[in-house]
Amino acid sequence: MKNSTILATAILAGLVAQPAYAQDADPDFFNGVYVGGSFGLDGLDDEAGEGIVFDTDGDGEFGDTVRTTTGANAFGPGFCNGIANGPRAADGCSDDKSRFGYGVRIGFDQRIGDGPIVAGLLVEGAMSDSEEYSNGFSTTPASYTFKRELDKSVALRGRLGVSPGSGRGLIYVTGGLAYADIDHDFITTNGANSFTMTDDDDWQLGGQIGAGGELYLFDNVSLGLEYLYSRYDDNDAYVVVGAGSAPATNPFLLDSGQTGLRPSDPNFDIHSIRTTLNFRF
Repeated sequence: MKNSTILATAILAGLVAQPAYAQDADPDFFNGVYVGGSFGLDGLDDEAGEGIVFDTDGDGEFGDTVRTTTGANAFGPGFCNGIANGPRAADGCSDDKSRFGYGVRIGFDQRIGDGPIVAGLLVEGAMSDSEEYSNGFSTTPASYTFKRELDKSVALRGRLGVSPGSGRGLIYVTGGLAYADIDHDFITTNGANSFTMTDDDDWQLGGQIGAGGELYLFDNVSLGLEYLYSRYDDNDAYVVVGAGSAPATNPFLLDSGQTGLRPSDPNFDIHSIRTTLNFRF
């Protein structure tokens, strides 16, 4: 994060300095096709109180309570928005893993007339190593953790910005649609029931919005700093909990013979801060 702050300061300083050289403006800056890449940190948007939800009666609606034969809440110990450190709630949870993200892009920028306004369009493919966890603890005791990770994504975004002074710098906003393949996994200390991941192969539609700055280092090479927020609708994948070796009195089986389980948050959100390097033609 320290390096990103230094880069951001350098970019903004360069942009602020541009008006002093207005007489040297070159209309070819940010005007044409470019290819490039991005690298940075992907932070997961995880709110306190998130966990897992259940469909015990098989009607497709998640929000039921898993109950024991006495009517008690089988998940009375509670939930956490991380990965369980052990089978008991007292063991606690570890945070989600915010890791690196990277991508490649191809785009086109166009100056509007002779002014400082620049409009553009880009296509980007990206991957991320970050992992999100949602967990619940049962009275057994046992832990149940649902894991999500962005395997790959494709985005189409527009850009609109201002390139003042000599035109070597650009401050912009960006936004558009994204399509992502989100990997799902499940981890539990329950060795009795069976657990089957369902609808894991679907690509999910989402949106992106962000802002950034970019500065020409050479006539055909530009360096930038960008913030991007991505949200994907991810409520299709879920785990079916079956009998396995558990008796018919098992809380997961009492209502309909099985129970569906998924994260309580139907959205998968990522905050990305990354540097970009572009080669322009």
